[in-house]
Amino acid sequence: MEIRNHTVVTELILLGIPHTEGQEQVLFGVFLIFYLCTLLGNLLILVAVMSDSRLHTPMYFFLCNLSVLDIGFSSVSTPKMLAILLVRNQVISLGGCMSQVFFYHFLGSTECLLYTVMAYDQFAAMCHPLPCTIIMNPYICAVLAAGTWFTSSFHATILTTLTFQLPYCGSNVVDYFFCDIFPVVKLACGNILIIETVSFTNIGLVSMTCFLLILASYIRIVIAILKINLAEGWSKTASTCVSHLFVVTLFFGPCAFIYTQPSLSGVLVTPVQIFGNVVTPMLNLTIYTLRNKGVKEALKKLTGGQITSGGGVTS
Repeated sequence: MEIRNHTVVTELILLGIPHTEGQEQVLFGVFLIFYLCTLLGNLLILVAVMSDSRLHTPMYFFLCNLSVLDIGFSSVSTPKMLAILLVRNQVISLGGCMSQVFFYHFLGSTECLLYTVMAYDQFAAMCHPLPCTIIMNPYICAVLAAGTWFTSSFHATILTTLTFQLPYCGSNVVDYFFCDIFPVVKLACGNILIIETVSFTNIGLVSMTCFLLILASYIRIVIAILKINLAEGWSKTASTCVSHLFVVTLFFGPCAFIYTQPSLSGVLVTPVQIFGNVVTPMLNLTIYTLRNKGVKEALKKLTGGQITSGGGVTS
């Protein structure tokens, strides 16, 4: 019997963002600003919504879930990317790499499903307002939210298990700025066909199905708006739907681009994934919450404004 000695990989080296030599400090500053704004802004939104009983409705409940997801999702890869840019701390343990893969796909999948639930909630509120108050009760909302988290944990567990059950016995250099499935499995010694196929179906096709469901919901909302002649009030709703659909497209676009084409060059994939990891959570904060009248009033109240008897806000 022939015994082969392999060096088992226990830690990995992340090469970081390609072709950024000499620009590390500028990129560090830019990404740090985006990251801190995402963290502080979403924390403020959570406190504002929870402290205002008028916002304890399905829409704001789902927005709070979205804020938690954006905090977590941006925290999966951004801190390590900042460390690489600032102090060239490129080493990550195998356990840390597994955690990045799991939480990236766990939180990303949850956000994907949550967008779909939020689109259905808006569709029900706009097109069937009376039944919506019965259908979208607190219990149903809690079940829907819990379902997105539970389903996504199962999804991420499958992907992480398939990724790291492969033998890693060669190079430990990951040509990327964080641990994701395709950059990591390039280092595997075994057959990666199964994980590539599962990634394509679980991430690519599921995300596109969710996007089509969201698109159908917003199309139904727009059709309902066009049937109503009260233009001014409904034009704001139409503007909100368009802005929400814009953010949703920015979220699902990178999924379709990256996970349905595993052989794409890192030079093409990296800027797309950085945008999704760093910029999109900031856009969620701006479009989904800070443009929302209820959230703005709650923030004013939280920071010292007072609600007048007529429902307005004064400083």
